[in-house]
Amino acid sequence: MKAILSNKESVYPDISRSKITITGSKSITNRLLLLQAFFPNISIENISNSDDTSLLIKGLRVTNGVVDVHHSGTTFRFLTAYFASQKGINITLTGSKRMQERPIKILVEALKELGAKIQYLKKEGFPPLQIHGKKLLGNTLKIKANISSQYITALMLIAPSLSRGLKIKLDKDSTSRSYIKMTFSLLQKTGISCRYFENDIVIDPINKINDTVIFVESDWSSASYFYSIIALSENKSITLKNFVKNSLQGDSVVVSIYKTLGVNTIFNDIDKSITLRKSKIKIPNQLSLDLKNTPDIAQTIAITCFGLGISCKIIGLQTLKIKETDRLLALKIELEKLGAEIKITTDSFDLEPSDKINKNITIDTYQDHRLAMAFMPIALKTAIKINDPNVVSKSYPNFWKDVVKAGLNVQIK
Repeated sequence: MKAILSNKESVYPDISRSKITITGSKSITNRLLLLQAFFPNISIENISNSDDTSLLIKGLRVTNGVVDVHHSGTTFRFLTAYFASQKGINITLTGSKRMQERPIKILVEALKELGAKIQYLKKEGFPPLQIHGKKLLGNTLKIKANISSQYITALMLIAPSLSRGLKIKLDKDSTSRSYIKMTFSLLQKTGISCRYFENDIVIDPINKINDTVIFVESDWSSASYFYSIIALSENKSITLKNFVKNSLQGDSVVVSIYKTLGVNTIFNDIDKSITLRKSKIKIPNQLSLDLKNTPDIAQTIAITCFGLGISCKIIGLQTLKIKETDRLLALKIELEKLGAEIKITTDSFDLEPSDKINKNITIDTYQDHRLAMAFMPIALKTAIKINDPNVVSKSYPNFWKDVVKAGLNVQIK
């Protein structure tokens, strides 16, 4: 199956009145769902409709047997911690071939320090896992923080249920720190006592919380693709609903980054919407960024810069190699098809400026939802085809419908 995107001018109408409602943040939703499993009086509104969230909901209902999370790394990590802390359960936790190549050892070994009973069923340090749930008391943990923030978040989310709570000492500077801060903020919103210092997180035990209702704001990672559309368009605007200035999401940094790339963001506090408008500022010849705390928007920004014909140097991308695919390598391969000149290392991306884009290229997606969505806006510059377009359902099932609302001509064949 392919998504075929045309770049004919006639298919780009005036979309200044277009209003798009993006699904609730997957990151926020999944954290709240895990907390709700411990504290059922948490009510969640505007939850994500992503595949990852559906898999987490299904997994949380299982007490014995096999749970297959397919490609969902977040779900695998959150369920590993949850199952390990549930006395009496017996779960085989597995996933796709790619999931079985993604490391889990740091989280498993931390849980074992707390008394968890977990076995590797194939290669040590990787899924699948056999988990025999136990009542965990809590303790002080020292954990490497420069690999994945999801390990730390998984521990933070089970910490309130531990009879002694949990103190986490972060060894080395953490990557994706904004996601740790998101988890911390959600714990506070639900009334859980916690403290977050530079390299120490302390979470107190609690048996009961007050009834709490939390509305999930829409997803800024998903919004980034519409920022890219505006940046690469001539003179358009799009309104996105359920976004606020003081967001819990680190990816809201797209507001300032894309301002540099010619996109203004107008916040409407009354209906919690944002309007993206093309500005007339002079675009810089080079964009240099450290996205250590927000690596999920790196692909979108890199492709936007290629479409604008400017150079792009991004560092802090070490976590991209252990995602749904090696995102740095995949990004290099697919952009080079379009004519880009790129150098990558284990944690950096370096794009040379280009004034030419190859035509009628087919983009492979490597089972990576973000790669499919990030390449979509380049259709404003040249006609492209995107293989396996339905991979976007992992985080944004209505993506292609919303792209059509935004004025692009898309055919799924």
